[in-house]
Amino acid sequence: MNGNSRNCSWHGTTILAVRRGGRVAVAGDGQVTLGQTVIKGTARKVRRLSPGGHEVVCGFAGSTADAFTLLERLEKKLEAAPGQIARACVELAKDWRTDKYLQKLEAMLIVTDGRELLVVTGVGDVLEPEHDIAAIGSGGMFALAAARGLMETDLDAEAIARKAMAIAADICVYTNDSVIVEII
Repeated sequence: MNGNSRNCSWHGTTILAVRRGGRVAVAGDGQVTLGQTVIKGTARKVRRLSPGGHEVVCGFAGSTADAFTLLERLEKKLEAAPGQIARACVELAKDWRTDKYLQKLEAMLIVTDGRELLVVTGVGDVLEPEHDIAAIGSGGMFALAAARGLMETDLDAEAIARKAMAIAADICVYTNDSVIVEII
């Protein structure tokens, strides 16, 4: 890391989505850091959107301002394609990859409507994760590993997400235990 605050923005969150039993739990921690300094511990990085009456839950990692820009754009794409989150996410990814302004944004999104579960990146990827689990952010791989192990239990989606986030918070210094969970 070069100390540039723009690069430091990548360190500061963990977002995890778990699909089980017809429900998806999207969890995000509340820690915001700039470099090695905790700026805030109770940020809300999981949002519920309702464009055109279709409920969607999004979690974001990366620069907060960049993520909000992407959420606004995603909401417009969802309004243009109601009930079609894959199409909306692909359109967002295309714009993100080709628009000179958007190309500079540093964030990732997890998007779900309860049926589809997608990860959207700034390099044009729209990924449907395997094993009904998606994770992004600095503690994402810790949460992903924990959730994969917990999928072998009888826990529901929310319980798996909460336990996996607690494990990630114990390991990743950029993740805290102030977790928000949205269920869809």
